[in-house]
Amino acid sequence: MVTRPTEADTPPLAGFNKSREVSPPSHAKIPESTLRLRGVVSRELGWRGLARAGLGSGRRSIMAGAEGKAGVGGRRGREARTSLTAFVLGSSVAAVPLLLSAPPPALLSGLGFQGRAALALHVAGVNAALLLAWGRAPGGMYQIAIRACFLGFAFGCGLLLSFGQSTWKHFGWYMCSLSFFHYSEYLVTAVNNPRSLSLDSFLINHSFEYNLAAVSSWVEFTVEKFICPEMKQITWLSSAGLLMVVFGDCLRKAAMLTAGSNFNHIVQNEKSETHTLVTRGVYGWFRHPSYVGWFYWSIGTQVLLCNPICMVGYTLASWRFFRERIEEEEMTLIHFFGEEYLAYKRRVPTGLPFIRGVKAEL
Repeated sequence: MVTRPTEADTPPLAGFNKSREVSPPSHAKIPESTLRLRGVVSRELGWRGLARAGLGSGRRSIMAGAEGKAGVGGRRGREARTSLTAFVLGSSVAAVPLLLSAPPPALLSGLGFQGRAALALHVAGVNAALLLAWGRAPGGMYQIAIRACFLGFAFGCGLLLSFGQSTWKHFGWYMCSLSFFHYSEYLVTAVNNPRSLSLDSFLINHSFEYNLAAVSSWVEFTVEKFICPEMKQITWLSSAGLLMVVFGDCLRKAAMLTAGSNFNHIVQNEKSETHTLVTRGVYGWFRHPSYVGWFYWSIGTQVLLCNPICMVGYTLASWRFFRERIEEEEMTLIHFFGEEYLAYKRRVPTGLPFIRGVKAEL
């Protein structure tokens, strides 16, 4: 198994040193302009800003020792099972119309008193089940369950819209894509690297910028739907966006699974004895497969929604972030691995358009 130091993906855990910087290698010849860029990024964002960006591609550290592996293994199963059960409970809202013998979207579009009562009973029943099952469970299991259940509920509501004849059908696709992305981030982390697992692994409590971008896309979709409804019914375009979303999310998860227990959402800025360079699997296709996956996933969500403004905005903002982030990260990787990383860098592209990474030589 080969590994790399961890890349930023979620808000840092408590106690993480967010101000520490990694110095470039003394033997690397890095252009002065790149060093200036690195300084600007570090001063303006700091490691916390990079970690909160939610865009990691999986730089990771290996768990050592049989005792540590055994202890973490039990936690992995418990937290993964809890989250999966809660997610399924939440998504069971999609079955409510079947019990009422109603069309799938009717529950959300207004079925009257019967539909609203059924929805309220479902929510109350699921919450009661969560409290009974995990209300007093140790290890914050209830907090895990309630977040997974919320994402499952959003996923179920997305299914109701997706399989009905509602004009919000494509927004249902988006809801399914968004909720599943966030939940699967937690589940894959629970399976791959439970030692790094936290509530932040859901990526729900993201940065202000991330939340603002999401809300902006919802607002644009709603406004344009009422002003120009036919614009939101371009099925072939939304289908292309859905394919981008599926491709991006699958690539990202493949990167996490390739890294196995070494994937970590938190920036690792110190090299340990167990750090080696991952070059197999999807890392043989792209140097930053999780970044590539997130890039196309995020743009795909806006193509799916037929949001021209946010599509352009997401593309520019993501591209600019990744250009700076990759240069910052690759200076650290050169510092860690020297010629080994430079040879890998010459052989494998970043995977992102017009981004080649840091320019450096030994």
